[in-house]
Amino acid sequence: MASALSRRGFEKDEIADVLARLRREGLLNDSRLAERIARTRIEGRGLGRRRVRRELSQRGVSAETAEAGLARALDEISEGGVLDAAARGYWALHGAVPPEARVRRLYAFLLRRGFPPSLVHERLHALWPRLGEAFLGLEPAPEDEEGSSEEP
Repeated sequence: MASALSRRGFEKDEIADVLARLRREGLLNDSRLAERIARTRIEGRGLGRRRVRRELSQRGVSAETAEAGLARALDEISEGGVLDAAARGYWALHGAVPPEARVRRLYAFLLRRGFPPSLVHERLHALWPRLGEAFLGLEPAPEDEEGSSEEP
């Protein structure tokens, strides 16, 4: 908020006053912001936790606050359900692509959307079990899992 006000030409003392008033009134709360952003990005835009975590970090939300907001949002939203909907939509939209190539492209698409590799792998196997051969080589590596600091 401070950066946005500064870019708009407000003086430092004006910014401090506004931020203090917003905090007093409960209108400036990183925890609520993190949860609201997580909820709208996951449910509204079909993004996974990794993309949401990155966006919150870029907005200056601390890692601890971002994780708490994500956890609260994911208590009410099924990330697997959101992934399933995104996968089905992609699958239908790219019907002209042979299934073996489509599943590999879908896997990459879902990783770019920010879903954890293990969840992508699990849900794709559940959605299209007959395509088991197409999943060869798509198994998530241990360093790709949630504890990793690297983003896909």
